Amino acid sequence: MLKINFFTLFLLFFIRTANLYGQSQSYLSLYKEQLPYFQEIITGGQYQEPPMNYEGDPYYMDRKFGEGTLSINKISYTEVPLLYDENADVVITFHPIYRQKILIKPEKVEEFQLNDGSLFRKFSGNESYIPNKNGFYKVIKEGEVNVLVKHYKYREPTKEVGRYTYRFVEKTDYFYWHSDEFVLVRKKNQAIKSLGLNKRDVKKYLKGKSLYFSMDKEKYILELVTLRETQAGTFNGFVE
Repeated sequence: MLKINFFTLFLLFFIRTANLYGQSQSYLSLYKEQLPYFQEIITGGQYQEPPMNYEGDPYYMDRKFGEGTLSINKISYTEVPLLYDENADVVITFHPIYRQKILIKPEKVEEFQLNDGSLFRKFSGNESYIPNKNGFYKVIKEGEVNVLVKHYKYREPTKEVGRYTYRFVEKTDYFYWHSDEFVLVRKKNQAIKSLGLNKRDVKKYLKGKSLYFSMDKEKYILELVTLRETQAGTFNGFVE
């Protein structure tokens, strides 16, 4: 995959602008002229901030921009200022000229990695799942069976009368993914059965690890997939 440093492109653009054009030509037109992929990176319009009477924020982890990596059309752009809005399921960047938050068209984005190392990838085939929206899921394990996490936020009315009328509530769902098929993991027995595992084998494998589904669902699911990978034979699909 081709990698392009996002800020190197900006630097080259501004140097050429200062030397050749001065201030007479529109910065935006010059930007488009210098960056052939501009219209595929920043074409989603200006991002609308949530109203001031909303408690909390719609973002994943942090409301501040961090340098991340963005993959579009098999091209990886590094050191891109990124935010992820969990409520709208959109990726946001920062326009250096207008100093505005700009939406990145979700249909263009293949995957993105945030400053904390979290990798999000677009998946199709789970449209019946309401929080799916644009199809961005955090990938926490890749292999024969992938483990995906859907972080999402929704708004609900506040119960108290005061400054805030709504608040953002965050939820997390876990999925197995294999050959374009999703399995939403809700219960321990289902998590085991879906992978075709035997309860006795799981108990033996987890003995001494002090690991419980109800207390650490993510780690428990990851251990189950790791156990499945040690099993003989090819994984042929989920068990209903």
